[in-house]
Order: sequence, then C-alpha cells, then structure tokens
Amino acid sequence: MTPPAARAAAIRTATVHTDLRTDPRRLTTRPAGVRHDEPLTDEAATTGTAPTGAPAAQSQAPAPTGLPGSGDDDPEHRTAAEDPAAQPGRFTRPGGMFSSLRIRNYRYYFAGQAVSNTGTWMQRIAQDWLVLSLTGSPFAVGITTAMQFLPMLLLGLWGGVLADRLPKRRLLIATQGAMGLLAAGLALLTVTGAVTPVAVYLFALLLGLVTVVDNPTRQAFVSEMVPAKDLANAVSLNAANFQTARLVGPAVAGALIAAVGSGWAFAVNALSFVAVIGGLLAMRSSELRPVERIARERGQLREGLRYVRERPELLWPMVLAGFIGTFGFNFPTLLSGFAHDTFHVGAGEYGLLNTAMAVGSLTGALLAARRGAPRLRRLVFAALAFGALEVLAAFAPGYWTFALLLTLIGVFGLTFNTSVNSALQLGTDPEMRGRVMGLLVLVFTGGTPIGAPLVGWITAAYGPRLGLLACGLVSAAAAGVVALVLGRISGLRLRLDPHPVRTRGRVFSVVQKDDLATAC
Repeated sequence: MTPPAARAAAIRTATVHTDLRTDPRRLTTRPAGVRHDEPLTDEAATTGTAPTGAPAAQSQAPAPTGLPGSGDDDPEHRTAAEDPAAQPGRFTRPGGMFSSLRIRNYRYYFAGQAVSNTGTWMQRIAQDWLVLSLTGSPFAVGITTAMQFLPMLLLGLWGGVLADRLPKRRLLIATQGAMGLLAAGLALLTVTGAVTPVAVYLFALLLGLVTVVDNPTRQAFVSEMVPAKDLANAVSLNAANFQTARLVGPAVAGALIAAVGSGWAFAVNALSFVAVIGGLLAMRSSELRPVERIARERGQLREGLRYVRERPELLWPMVLAGFIGTFGFNFPTLLSGFAHDTFHVGAGEYGLLNTAMAVGSLTGALLAARRGAPRLRRLVFAALAFGALEVLAAFAPGYWTFALLLTLIGVFGLTFNTSVNSALQLGTDPEMRGRVMGLLVLVFTGGTPIGAPLVGWITAAYGPRLGLLACGLVSAAAAGVVALVLGRISGLRLRLDPHPVRTRGRVFSVVQKDDLATAC
C-alpha cells in the first residue's frame, strides 16, 4: 500500500493510473510493490496484488491512531484504503441485500425513516398540487421548488461544516423536530383556508434552511451506525427506503387531496416525524461509531473544497452530480406540467406518475444493495442512460407509455444517485465526510434554484415535452464529457476487440493507454 503522503503527492501531480473497473479509492492507491510510474497489469488491476517479480513493498510508518470510528482504532471498522487485509474485492462482494439491518441502531433508524419518508412524499405531492391549484401555473411550482432549495445553494457548504463539528444524532433530533413543526404550521394554514402562494413559498424557504444542516448530517451519520464494510449497503437501503415511501406517499397523498384536501396531507407528515425522532432516541450510544468532532477554527470550509479538488475520484463524480441534479431531476415541475397540460389528468393520475417512477427507483436501489460498492463506469453509464431515457420520454405518445418510461428513468436515476453517494463516502476520510457530503448535497440539490425556474419557464412557454427534452440532453452530454475526462486522466482507452469470444463476449473493453499496443 502506498503511504498517505506519497498518495497525496500523486494526486497533486495528476499522476493517476487506474482502471474504471475497480472501486473509487483505486484512483489514488496501487497494489503493494507497484511503483506509480508503472502501468497496472490486468492481474494487478483485478486482484490488487503486485505482479510476479515485483519488488517488495517498503515498510511504512504506523498510521495515526485515536480517531474513534475512523478505522484507525479498530480493524473491524477500517476502510479499504486503511486496512492491509482489505483487498479490492472486499467492497465488491456484497454481504447480502439487507446485511445492514443486522445492526440494531441502523434498524431503528431505518424504521423511523420509513414512516417519515412516507410523510415527506405526501407533503411534496400536496405542496406541488396546492400551488398548481392556487395559481394554475407550472412556473409557480418551479418557484416553490426553487425557494426550498435556495438555502442549499447559498449555505450548503456550511451545513457540512456543522455536521463535522457537532454530535450528529443530537443535531438530527433538532432538525427533524423543526421540520415537523413547519409541516404542522402549513397544515393549519391550509385546513383553515388562510394559505396563499406567498405563504407556501415562505414555508418552502424555511424548510430549505433546516435541510441545509439535516441533509449532510443524515448522510454522514450512516457511517457512525454501520461499519465500513456495510456502508455501501446501508446507503443503498436508505435509498430503497426513500423510494418505497415514494410508492406509498404519492398514492396516499392523492387519495387525501381528492377526499379532504391538501392540508391533511401536511398534518400526516407532521405526525410522521415522531417516528424518526423516537428511533434516534432509542439508539444505544455505546454501539455507535462516532467520529472525533473537529474543533472550530478558520479555514475549515476552504479545507473541504481543497480536499475534493485534489482528488479526481471525488471531483469529477461531483461535477456530474451537479449537472444531473440541476437539470435532470426537475420532476416536480415537469410531471405536474405533463399531468395538467399534456395528458389532462387529475390528482390521482398525477400521483400515479410519481408512483411509476418510484417503482423504478426502488428497483435500482435494491439492485445497488446487492452489488456492494460502486464502480465509476457504472456511475457514468447510469447517468448517460438516465439522460437518454428522458429524451425518449419527451416524445412519449400517451400517458401509459410515459409512465413506463418514467419507471426506467427511475432505475437509472437511482443507480446514479446511490453510486455517487457510496463512492464519495467510501473515498473520504471520516473527519472530512460531513464537508464532502455537504458539498455533494450542494451540487446535487443546490442547483435546483437555477434549474427549476429555467425548466419551469421552458415548460410554461413551450410545453412540458420541450422542457424534458432539454433536461435529458444536458444530462446525457454531461455524462459523456465526464466519461472522457475520467478516461483521459486515468489513461484509459476504449478498444474494439475483433475476437470477442476470447474476452468472454465483450466486443468493447476498457484498457490503459500504456497497455494499448499489447492489447491490440
């Protein structure tokens, strides 16, 4: 294993040698005995071992100790880069689709989130439909979404800093309680008939301010509940939890809206936060893996940005997440436009469109839970397929064809989402995880105040089909560019194999440019 100092120097000088078939940490680590100026053989790229005849690895100084939960103090909790016994296959061999649920604290967290996520989806559907009913404008729906995500754009990085400074479980109890109070206030205004579009905008803005702290804290807290070997599985199960709620929430919200109005959907969401707060309080502190909190000092925000900038395995997936989040994931604006203006259906059918997409997203999350840690090529391919399917859905001739395409969009969209999340968490040092996840939340959702009004304007002026077409083209183009950049910095080339039988049927394969002559 390369010493940390040499690994950091290799990143700064951009001497990155890797294969996209391996896990993200392999962009900065190489097998023992292989110098940074030597190309990886197929054996070394696959097994993580030095080729025959390679010199023995030099001894290195002991790693620093004393960071609880970071892996330095407990071999069971070490990350793949820190544990000499952790070969590259460790994270790629899943321990079962639901392996993380063996952990008691995570079970409580998972159960509470299942209830709370259902209420959150009910509020999302009810909020969009309420604004559309009050104004009759998809552009107003886009403004509501923008108000909710504007704080993330302006303050998202500071939310990650707070997640690294403060105890995460207490912080989550506070943020979840604040969200419950906001839902209760909006329910009271709606049920009494006093709600206005401006009031909805204000509540969306306040909810966004709380989310600035809650979102990176929730994502970083996962690593304190489960060991590193189960982290990718836990991230995928969280996504499956969220998408299961997406199946139930819109259906229940549609029925409540049709029967008694949007206000009661907000009230149910307010009550749902009792479950997640109860799950957090019921956890055993002795079974958590808390990371040592950083002391407050100047420059911590810049330190987080520099940390990501110097690591291409973190930087470029985050760039792609920014484009996909800003332009690809504008479904509240687009789906309301398709339901109201293109297919001329009501609240029930609008909720069914969200349910169709949730079916695909749940499928993608469960598949990701079985795969283990993500690979960069899977991440890029998922983004490319996501954009291409959005382009295809823009030309869907009817309601049911559109719903079917939304299911496929959900599969690839969720595959991309969980791959980015897992790749960044597994590739980040524990004491930096809050800031890195805060930056991910910023680029993925912070661009919504830019993308949502723009897509809403295109939808209002030229129709939902053109709006979805633009989103798909931008997403696919971003995936293509990031794929080329990753290939260039890692020295990879795409090869056409004239003898696919010899390579187990693969006509195209990825090889390093140093090995290209031999491979041909």
